[in-house]
Amino acid sequence: MPGDWTNAIERARDNAPFLARCLDRLPDLAALLAAGDAEAAFDYCAHAGDGAEVGVALRRERLALALTLAIGDLAGAFTLDDVMSRLSAFADDALGRAIAEAERVRTGIDSTDGFFALALGKHGACELNYSSDIDPILLFDPDVLVSGERSTPPETAQRMARDIVRLLSDHTEEGYVFRVDLRLRPAAEITPLAVSVNAAASHYESAALPWERAAFIRARSAAGDIARGERFLASIRPFVWRRSVDFGAIDDIAQLRVRIREAYTGETKLGPGFDLKRGRGGIREIEFFAQTHQLIHGGRDPKLRSSDTRAALQALARAGLVEGETADRLAAAYARLRVVEHRIQMLEDRQTHEIPDGDALERLARLDGFADGAALLADLEPHIAAAEQAFDRLLQSSESGDARDRPVSELVAASPLPDAEEMSARVTGWLDGRYRALRGTDAQTAFRRILPPLLAALGQSQEPDRAIVRLERLLEALPSGINLFRLLEARPGLLEQLMAIVTLAPPLADDLARRPALFDALIDRSAHDLPESVPALQRAMQRAEPRGNYEALLDRIRVVTGEARFALGVQLISGTHDPLDIAHGFAIVAEAALQTALAGTVAEFAKTHGTIDGSEMVILGLGRLGGEALTHASDLDIIYLFTGDHAAESDGERPMSATRYYNRLAQRVGAALSVPTAEGPLYEVDTRLRPQGAQGPLAVSVESFARYQRESAWTWEHMALARARVVAGSFAARADVDDIIREVLLAPRDPVSLREDVLKMRAEMARHKPAKGVLDVKLMRGGLVDIEFILHFLQLRDHIALDPRLAKACATLVHAGTLPQAFCEAHDFLTRLIVAARLLAPDLSVPPGDAGAVLAEACGCADTDALLRRVDEARQEVAQVWQLIFDEKLEIDR
Repeated sequence: MPGDWTNAIERARDNAPFLARCLDRLPDLAALLAAGDAEAAFDYCAHAGDGAEVGVALRRERLALALTLAIGDLAGAFTLDDVMSRLSAFADDALGRAIAEAERVRTGIDSTDGFFALALGKHGACELNYSSDIDPILLFDPDVLVSGERSTPPETAQRMARDIVRLLSDHTEEGYVFRVDLRLRPAAEITPLAVSVNAAASHYESAALPWERAAFIRARSAAGDIARGERFLASIRPFVWRRSVDFGAIDDIAQLRVRIREAYTGETKLGPGFDLKRGRGGIREIEFFAQTHQLIHGGRDPKLRSSDTRAALQALARAGLVEGETADRLAAAYARLRVVEHRIQMLEDRQTHEIPDGDALERLARLDGFADGAALLADLEPHIAAAEQAFDRLLQSSESGDARDRPVSELVAASPLPDAEEMSARVTGWLDGRYRALRGTDAQTAFRRILPPLLAALGQSQEPDRAIVRLERLLEALPSGINLFRLLEARPGLLEQLMAIVTLAPPLADDLARRPALFDALIDRSAHDLPESVPALQRAMQRAEPRGNYEALLDRIRVVTGEARFALGVQLISGTHDPLDIAHGFAIVAEAALQTALAGTVAEFAKTHGTIDGSEMVILGLGRLGGEALTHASDLDIIYLFTGDHAAESDGERPMSATRYYNRLAQRVGAALSVPTAEGPLYEVDTRLRPQGAQGPLAVSVESFARYQRESAWTWEHMALARARVVAGSFAARADVDDIIREVLLAPRDPVSLREDVLKMRAEMARHKPAKGVLDVKLMRGGLVDIEFILHFLQLRDHIALDPRLAKACATLVHAGTLPQAFCEAHDFLTRLIVAARLLAPDLSVPPGDAGAVLAEACGCADTDALLRRVDEARQEVAQVWQLIFDEKLEIDR
């Protein structure tokens, strides 16, 4: 390997007494290092203990490895990662050989079944120090571990643990292997050195402390019965990575941060005596900076769970939880401090992290390649400062000031709310026990901590009274508020989002009141992204435990769907994405929920009724689902079809004919989508567009569907078919149904009869379904229904633009010269408006204040006056095209 090995050896001899002694003690290895032959040196290390008993062999190997890594590090031939990973791998090997030797001595067998070591801390992260302790947890399974002749498995395990510690830690004339610290084991003050897996699992499920969660971020099964150790870690994963964070634990995490500072009593300024690990801006603060964010967010995002500190920082930056510049600075600081820490330990092979003074500081500087101690300290200063500043900000993010101790009247007076006296009485009333969410000391304390920014946000609203009423509605509906209040305290930026929801979007506020856990979904950066794809959402929905539990699957579908729809709603009101993209996102979510529910229901149904060979259910989406443009309030218009022979029979314990089988299955799928579970409702399902409507069977064969569409369907049913697409089914089934739809839509038609049917249907609809408000741009004349009728008429008459997505069909017709561009623009504008209005103006009247401004902005207008003018213009555009196409004047009410 490249590097200046000669210079490294000279610096080691001149400045590091421990390394100088090693070079004298191992002349053959020193010669290999002087020649720069790293591969031969590592081979020497591996065989340094050949022929010796285990304890001696490990000590000789460790000494040789310590020298090799030190010289290679100083020569610039090995990176920090090389050094840490080789030290960690040796620790794994040493632990494994010690466990095997202890097992052999105590039981007489060469097996480690039932006994394993978990590596934690830097060892678990494969970031072991040059002269580090190791902090394993020794666990055993009493049902598997072989015991000695005169002892029980627990007694054998304890004797093995003592043997392991002595084998690795005792100082002999050969030195030592690793100092072993077992104080990280569960309830270390009362438990034996080796803990049974059952006792450990019980501890982590019910009695573990917050610091133990942090410790297990970097835990791995390192030695002994490794596979059993991995299974144990998998079993306690929910203890470490909580998908729905218990925000009551945030207080504990904050206290851990504070205690890290308070526990350090050494030198606070960089210089002699400063501890690179425990000092302000030191290694531990960088590690805990990453771990704090991991504990809060890693349960929801597995990509954040890296045990590698620098990798964790970069993952947090990619997730938008830490600024990229901060992550880069901390990663650089971590690497630099770890390098200097190693070189401090090279001086005398001591587990110390303190910068030495006097001549020792000068020797350390020269060992590290600097002229003197002052130059070394100057190099370290910006790294320490960057880490200290980042940790300071982390501490400040959880400080709540004295809001919990100040009178409500004082908090209200300090806010921009009008009528301070009246508002003080009102806010005081919130705390009188009328709301379940604010009963109890902990809940009230958490709420008081967020009162100052909450009152400020209410006061800054253009309509504080309306905002207060909605907030009170939310407080009244919350079954418990403490987790939500603590979340808002831990993430102040989310308070602005909450106030936007409460102030602007009643449907989202109602969703949140029913399921406060929805707000948890907003803590991830992904909450600002549009849904990735149907398959990605399906994978999230299928992660139900225990596997195969149908009810758990239905709950999981509702959880994922609810979070995704809620996040899309927040994206809309915050202006993150175009409402047209939001509408497409709603459709992706619905399609994923439908496909997942279908697959789960088919599997559950087959347990009793079996399957029908060569047959499957196909679901056709129509309306907004077929057109891939749902709103927050949309139901699902679907038709159930099945392939194969309708006379076939299923092969289960309770067989059914195909027609009965698929009609019963359709009922189950409908219930899976619409019946509320413990996680709430999902979608309303509308099947009235099926052949023969409400009078017909719920599911029909593809063949029957085709025959009905060719021979019996009304014009309006073919118009509906123009916005139909298969949303669930195999590739072959999709192709068959697509062919049928295309054949029906391409059938020759009498333009005169078609025109009469279309106009008659629209007139009937106008009589029976009048517009419900000034923003009901769906039903008002010149609105979206008229646009749909125009498009479907042209599709059926001219056999062109047969795309269920209205915007695509419209663009095709514009390109063909059939429609003007302004008509497409009217469609897009009115679609944006209806999508946004379902959240911001659910009563379809113009909302005042902020909600009206957000609605206008979502539609590309300066204000609500401009919005209403644009509505009139769009309707006029549609009316002109209506007259052009149908030769009928469309009356537009103002």
